[in-house]
Amino acid sequence: MQQKRYLESVFLREAPPRGEYYSALPAIRYLSEGQRLFFPADVSFFVGEYGTGKSTLLEAIAVAAGFNAEGGTRNFHFSTAATHSGLHEYLNLSRGAYPRDGFFLRAESVYNVATEIDRMDAEPSFGAPVLASYGGVSLHEQSHGESFLAIMQHRFGGQGLYLLDEPEAALSPTRQLALLTLLHELAAQGSQFIIATHSPILMAYPGACIYQFSQQGVARTAYRDTEHYRLTRRFLNDPDSMLRILFEEE
Repeated sequence: MQQKRYLESVFLREAPPRGEYYSALPAIRYLSEGQRLFFPADVSFFVGEYGTGKSTLLEAIAVAAGFNAEGGTRNFHFSTAATHSGLHEYLNLSRGAYPRDGFFLRAESVYNVATEIDRMDAEPSFGAPVLASYGGVSLHEQSHGESFLAIMQHRFGGQGLYLLDEPEAALSPTRQLALLTLLHELAAQGSQFIIATHSPILMAYPGACIYQFSQQGVARTAYRDTEHYRLTRRFLNDPDSMLRILFEEE
């Protein structure tokens, strides 16, 4: 287990312009007040409702760290649409060490990453095919969940900084359990993960640092205190009662 984190903390050098949409997001307002997020664990989670800024912040961290905004390694430079924010220009990354490997993986753009891999292999090269590092089978010939796990299983090599945006969108509950195993194996190989998620399965990872994003800002919280855990547990304990309440309110 590494002593120093590849990413120890993030903070804003200066507050972004008020005219930018992301400056009004609760998480960015929180950082604009001089707050800093620390990453003391192998695995850190950003959790919370949509619109609080967790994916926007994760994307900005990825771009500031040198990753392509749509996903991939630092060697990926494709762009299908320039939709990422300029938040990375105001973000400071405090690093304790430099990773040997790294990847920014977002469920919504796995298709774009797969297309770029196929495009790179279509060009003349004296080296090994890029696809060989992803299992040797085109990601387009696999399901969304299979391609997502294939990237992690074959491309993630350990001693890396890995940023994942809502990976559960591509994975069944069984595959989410498989992802937990991969996280554990890669963390044991000196890797660090920062993950934006809504999955109570994933955020149960032992010893993880969980940041709850809300309209009030960002606060570190325990797993069983997250709304995701409490609501899911309540529903599974008595789904009939929960559904009756929901339908009566409707």
